[in-house]
Amino acid sequence: SNMSMMFNMEWGYLEALTRGFKNGMLKNSDYLNLTQCESLEDVMISINGTDYGNIFGGQGEPCVELINSRLQDRLLQQYDYIRCHSSEPLTTFMEYIRYPYMIDNIAMLIAGLNNRRPMKRLLKMCHPLGMFDQLGAIELVTDLSELFDCVLIDTPIAQFIPSDMPRETLRELDVEIVRASLYRAYLEGFHTYCAGLGGSTAEVMTNLLAFEADRRAITIAVNAMDSDIRPTHRMKMFPTCGHLPQVALDHIAYATDADKIRDVCNMFEGYGKLFDIFDRDTDGMITLEDRFLMLEAKKNASSFLQQYHFGIFYSFIKLKQLECRNIVWISECISQRQTDKVNFYIPIP
Repeated sequence: SNMSMMFNMEWGYLEALTRGFKNGMLKNSDYLNLTQCESLEDVMISINGTDYGNIFGGQGEPCVELINSRLQDRLLQQYDYIRCHSSEPLTTFMEYIRYPYMIDNIAMLIAGLNNRRPMKRLLKMCHPLGMFDQLGAIELVTDLSELFDCVLIDTPIAQFIPSDMPRETLRELDVEIVRASLYRAYLEGFHTYCAGLGGSTAEVMTNLLAFEADRRAITIAVNAMDSDIRPTHRMKMFPTCGHLPQVALDHIAYATDADKIRDVCNMFEGYGKLFDIFDRDTDGMITLEDRFLMLEAKKNASSFLQQYHFGIFYSFIKLKQLECRNIVWISECISQRQTDKVNFYIPIP
């Protein structure tokens, strides 16, 4: 078709490259090797033998932070390569992929400010994909309204600040409410952008983003059950671009126990099954979050079954981020000698 020819001329090279990145991800045998390591040094040697190559370059004492930051650096390199060689509308699409990391960084800094944590230390903990120029200025910030002025207003995520977010109450505002409001606006904006791109990109991406929206709504509803967040406030935190219709969101906002949420989810997208398996977990190790992560891995792996769409770039970053999370999980288990939990990482199909 005409679309595929155009896609190939413009972005065929980047798609092929990204499929190559995806094929270089850890295989089951690599995970098996990692879970059998006895020390972090072993983990690092084991990673050297994969597509990551020598990312540690013999620096520093082996520690989980070092492993995590080197893995994040590699993710950033691969992201940057795609982004630098992209043309519109892919360039804007790639920017959207970074926004959640920016939101998470800002939420962490706000929480840190609230707890009087030193900014220098917090900035080191920021995810490199979510760094932007104005973040550095945070070091000079002493309170949240300053943070608002210096960081939120003239930054890439200013567009996601709800117009009705009262800035004077930002001091009292729970950081999770700030994060959820930004995320909601982000997901809805990205969803609209992708729908506007049309073709396979719209089809694949609106599906993936609807899943993200539902996951956020369900997770917020479950976490809010025992909190003092009023149902009307919960509603404001739910993205509205999910598969769950508004009537379902209304119901879960007022839910007082997980069974109610499960029943509503079962009526619509069949997310209720997540809860069913959840109930049967005797050791309680596999959480609802893990179930969603497994579903995320499945959905993003299936993006690679279709050609000529931007979903491949989005899904690659998602899967790579899950891979980082897995390696860090395994490393934590090994460093804390909790080898019984080492296999509770998220399988990536």
